[in-house]
Amino acid sequence: MGEKIGYARVSSRSQDLAIQITALTKAGVEAEHLYSEKVSGTKREGRVQLESMLERGLRKGDTLVVTRLDRLARSSRDLHNIAHILEKKGVALQVLEQNIDTTSKEGRLFFAMLSAFSEFETVIRMERQREGIDAALARGKDNPFRGRPPTIRSEEVAKLRQEGLTPSAIAKKLSIARSSVYRVLTQAL
Repeated sequence: MGEKIGYARVSSRSQDLAIQITALTKAGVEAEHLYSEKVSGTKREGRVQLESMLERGLRKGDTLVVTRLDRLARSSRDLHNIAHILEKKGVALQVLEQNIDTTSKEGRLFFAMLSAFSEFETVIRMERQREGIDAALARGKDNPFRGRPPTIRSEEVAKLRQEGLTPSAIAKKLSIARSSVYRVLTQAL
């Protein structure tokens, strides 16, 4: 039997981790196996303790304990990715307030259903996105994938260069970046 590893997170510096830490400790997580941080959960970047725990803090047979799913992941995609990591490592998940425990067959079933809904949601989103892309491409000249229209007229840059203006002077006269002038002149060669 592995260790119970706890993860606690609050979104802002003014919030307190004490309630979560107390609940995790009561659930059997020892202090040396507790990861906690005060950082927004909307993005995975910057969640140093979560990444450290997922990479080095979990071993096969361990159980990850959190108070609520939203402390671990803020989107179904993020939850699905974390669940995949846990499954690959052979780590169970226990969510105290939502009564999810993947060490039991009922908990695994419930979590599998959550994962299935997440996967279904992803497939539906991809289908809608593909339909939108296909519809945009079918419109022809209004194709949104052409990029925005150029704001720099290369003929004007070339004319000013032929008149003897330096790239810096051209950039100043046209109110554009000097690097844009160089790019236009290089493309014209």
